Amino acid sequence: MIINILIFSFLSGFSAFGNSVNHKSVYNIVPDTLTLYDGERQRKIPIAIYKPTNKTSGKQKVVIFSHGYGQNKGGDYIAYSYLTEYVASQGFFVVSIQHELATDSLLPLTGNPQILRRPFWDRGADNILFVINTFKKSHPDLDFKHITLIGHSNGGDLTALFPQKYPNIADKIITLDNRRMVLPKKKGLKVYSLRSSDQPADEGVLPTEREIRKYRIKIVKLENTTHNEMDDNANDEQRKEIQSIVLSFLNE
Repeated sequence: MIINILIFSFLSGFSAFGNSVNHKSVYNIVPDTLTLYDGERQRKIPIAIYKPTNKTSGKQKVVIFSHGYGQNKGGDYIAYSYLTEYVASQGFFVVSIQHELATDSLLPLTGNPQILRRPFWDRGADNILFVINTFKKSHPDLDFKHITLIGHSNGGDLTALFPQKYPNIADKIITLDNRRMVLPKKKGLKVYSLRSSDQPADEGVLPTEREIRKYRIKIVKLENTTHNEMDDNANDEQRKEIQSIVLSFLNE
């Protein structure tokens, strides 16, 4: 009940998201894919890169995206193109990571997720760190002082873990309906979360009213979007709402 009150208050301050953001592309985008290799862990890391083809003003801020659980089928890192391409079209350098490989163990669906899924989240956080360090070397012109992590569902859980495992690297995280990993509470880290209309988070995952005020965390409930409609399954109205909210978070 506390969270619902805070969500309503936050939304009312924005009036209509669809009218507050221009959904037209500012920059042209050409997506590209490649596979990185972490020799220390002997692990392939497929990634998709979304970046403007025309010159941007100033250094580009970096956005790292992490997909939801895809049962190791592959291709999930390109399954959020409505959001990754849109964010890039607004001038951000976006990298989407494929966290699951066909040879990986499947994510445990029973038992205590805080314990049993932790190795999977750790691996995802390590993937993010490797990608960031790789691009620091290959693209030193990017703005690595302003890194935003975005993740959906299980990807949101590992996104929430990252700044707790590797502090002072990302300055902002945005989770799309993460349900298992507790959102970080740390001054200096901007934390945002979009919540679905149908899937509740586990107890303790979302902050209390006092914690929201203390750490300036922002939570938005999407009244007309379910958990499974946050990827490219979203309809046009849902896409525009998510794009608007995410962009407003990125620009804060």
